[in-house]
Amino acid sequence: MIIDLFRPTIEWIKDDFKSNRIRFAVELLAWAISISCSITMALTVPTPPLLSLYPIWITGCTLYAWSSWTRKSFGMLANYLLLTTIDSIGLIRMLT
Repeated sequence: MIIDLFRPTIEWIKDDFKSNRIRFAVELLAWAISISCSITMALTVPTPPLLSLYPIWITGCTLYAWSSWTRKSFGMLANYLLLTTIDSIGLIRMLT
């Protein structure tokens, strides 16, 4: 059955939730932010509301960076710290 195909993934999600509920919630929020920003960008090109999206996106990247830190994942942490830095510079440039 189809449920048997997804059983390992469902168990992995349950284990992840049990191991650190706060991190699980933070990652879920960061994921929702990421998807929301991407959909907003796609629907509003060629003139997306960057002034609104940048701070939200930066917040999501910061949440992912914290989650990466708690997972001891250097690659993800480096990625999200770099994204946070790049997008923060972009926001500052846009505001000045």
